[in-house]
Amino acid sequence: MPKHVRLISLLMVCSLWSMPKAANAQALIPHTLQLDGTKLEKQGLSLAQEAAQLAQFQQVELALPRARLASQLAPKNDKVWLLLGGLQLQTKEFDGAIASLKKAQSLNPKNGDILFALGSANFQQKNYQAAVVNYQDGLKLKPNDPEGLFDLGNAYFLLGRLPDAIAQYDKAVSQDKKFWPALNNIGLINYEQGNIPEAIKRWQSAVTLDKQAAEPLLALAVALYTKGDRQQGLSLGEAALRIDQRYANLNFLKENLWGDRLLSDTKKFLELPRIQAALQQRENSSSAPKQQPTQ
Repeated sequence: MPKHVRLISLLMVCSLWSMPKAANAQALIPHTLQLDGTKLEKQGLSLAQEAAQLAQFQQVELALPRARLASQLAPKNDKVWLLLGGLQLQTKEFDGAIASLKKAQSLNPKNGDILFALGSANFQQKNYQAAVVNYQDGLKLKPNDPEGLFDLGNAYFLLGRLPDAIAQYDKAVSQDKKFWPALNNIGLINYEQGNIPEAIKRWQSAVTLDKQAAEPLLALAVALYTKGDRQQGLSLGEAALRIDQRYANLNFLKENLWGDRLLSDTKKFLELPRIQAALQQRENSSSAPKQQPTQ
């Protein structure tokens, strides 16, 4: 999933760890004529925990039916509905996700994560103005949430409100000094505005924070190469594509908010013989049959 969309599954997993774990809970409703509501709710919470654990390992298709059943067994638990809504977002069931999240909100209006998730639903449907409202409301409840600030910055970015976007990214970094995606996106704006030195500075800071962050590393490589520092640009570009070859795809970059100026320079960079050779070498190594262990 592109980095500008909140990772809903992880958010939901974290929100569920505080749920009480049912002792000897069963995954299926027992065959009995008298159903105990308390026991059913505990089974629902147990199923929700299973779904959250599966979601953590990207097993969304397995997690979703468990979360649906959990919402039926524990219909008054806002965290269960939040989990279900997050999983539905993962599978792009937007109408269902919004319904689940609004149910969660009705049960707990003071849970900022629900508003952030609603913002993500609107963001993914390109309803950026509605997303802004959701994120702003979420930040009233969790004003220091770096991901919420980052998400609001992204919504402003796509509405063309660039000074507002930078302000939110700066706030995100002030809350979490290691939050490199915000630094990266400030660099994206700087580059489109022609402030290449400031963009390079931001990307260098992002790479310092996370040496395995392929995106700022590739952006930095393109910027350095374009301004004339060709050897360093090529070396950094090769390193970025070794980390994550998806960044050789211009459509993927556009999804990650890369602007026209940077995309144009990146297209030229990716067509360079040395970069093409690096991509081909990576492709060959990925497709090569793995050697069987000797007996």
